[in-house]
Amino acid sequence: MTDETPETIRYTADVVVTTTDDHVLLIQRGWDPHKGMWALPGGHVDSGETSLAAAVRELAEEAAVYAAPDELAQIGVFDQPGRDPRGRYVTAAYHLTVIPGTPIKAGTDADAAQWWPLNALPPLAFDHADIIAAIR
Repeated sequence: MTDETPETIRYTADVVVTTTDDHVLLIQRGWDPHKGMWALPGGHVDSGETSLAAAVRELAEEAAVYAAPDELAQIGVFDQPGRDPRGRYVTAAYHLTVIPGTPIKAGTDADAAQWWPLNALPPLAFDHADIIAAIR
């Protein structure tokens, strides 16, 4: 039996950016939850914004990667209860492929940005390993 009390759900967008030589862009989180851990670029969908627009904006803000909305393909929606310690978060995840050597720079919310080999990832925050696995 489920609790019928409506819960607050927060809407986010995340982006898996891979290179054609099998690297993925990760940012090191600048604050809690999971401060210091590696994660995908992403964040909250603002009022009046689509998840796709939020994905494009967050990618630019957190890693200085600029993409047109039509360059991103939706991977899926991730809504498993407990995926975020702050409460119920639902994310629309997107994928972007870029060429090796695409410049990156940590921006807001990120202490660092780095390309990681897909076969040698560090421990990741949230369910980001599951999101990355969904593109394979």
